[in-house]
Amino acid sequence: MHMPSITSGYLAVLALIYAALALQVIRLRRSSLAAFSDGGNLALRNAIRTHANFMEYVPIITLMVAFLEMSGAPASRVHLLMGALLLSRLIHPLGMYASPDSLQFRVCRVGGIVITIGLLVSCAITTLSRAAAGGG
Repeated sequence: MHMPSITSGYLAVLALIYAALALQVIRLRRSSLAAFSDGGNLALRNAIRTHANFMEYVPIITLMVAFLEMSGAPASRVHLLMGALLLSRLIHPLGMYASPDSLQFRVCRVGGIVITIGLLVSCAITTLSRAAAGGG
C-alpha cells in the first residue's frame, strides 16, 4: 500500500473550494446580519446549502477514492474519479445561484449532482467488488 498522493492533491484543491464556499457564507451572514439560519435571505440560504452539499459528498467520495488508490487502482482511474469530483463541485455552486428554469441551472446544478451521485455509486460498487475479491 502507498500513500494516496493523487487523491491528496485533488483534496487540497477541493479544500480551497470549500474554504471559498465557507467565506461566501460568512460574507452573506455579515451583510444580512444573520448570525444563525439564513434570516430569510435567499442568497444566504443558497450559500449555506451549497457549502453543506459540498461537505455531504466530498469526504465520503474522496475517502473511497483514496482507498482505491491505496489498493492499487490505476492512476488514470484515480485522476478520472477525482477530476470528475472536482468538476462536479466546481459547477454545482454555479447552478445554485441560477434561475430554476435556466440552462445554467440544468447544466450546473443538475449536472453537478448527477456526476456526484454517479461517483458515489461507482466508488461504492468498485470498493465493494475489490473487498469481495480480497482487497486486490
